[in-house]
Amino acid sequence: MKSKSIKNSSIFITGGTGSFGKEFVKECLVKHNPKKVIIFSRDELKQFEMQNDPLIKKYIKQGKIRFFIGDIRDKDRLDMAIQNIDIVIHAAALKQVPTAEYNPFEAVKTNIIGSQNIIEVSLKNNVKKVIALSTDKASSPVNLYG
Repeated sequence: MKSKSIKNSSIFITGGTGSFGKEFVKECLVKHNPKKVIIFSRDELKQFEMQNDPLIKKYIKQGKIRFFIGDIRDKDRLDMAIQNIDIVIHAAALKQVPTAEYNPFEAVKTNIIGSQNIIEVSLKNNVKKVIALSTDKASSPVNLYG
């Protein structure tokens, strides 16, 4: 993604407290100067830990970051949170293969229905760009996760 498309844009990242999300948020803030970043995740502890990162604290004080507790399975919450967003980065998913295999319906609700919710809410709210992360397992599915 070209940095000019991020600059002065409002960015919404699902799974923003995960390993990819944390690094993306820092890179985005430091190098691309977005208007604001909304971090959407269901993990209260990870949000708390991220809010206490010295770099993130700096941008919170500037009003550039907001944190929302929510689940991509909850379409109404997503709809409320995605108001006035330019770009959605969709990184939320159940990613551990054993977890997905042991909890297949939970994986479907999060990885499939949750992703569908992101698309539908983004269309409804005129989001300019949606970028979804994928997995190497999607190219050669041999189990539920793929």
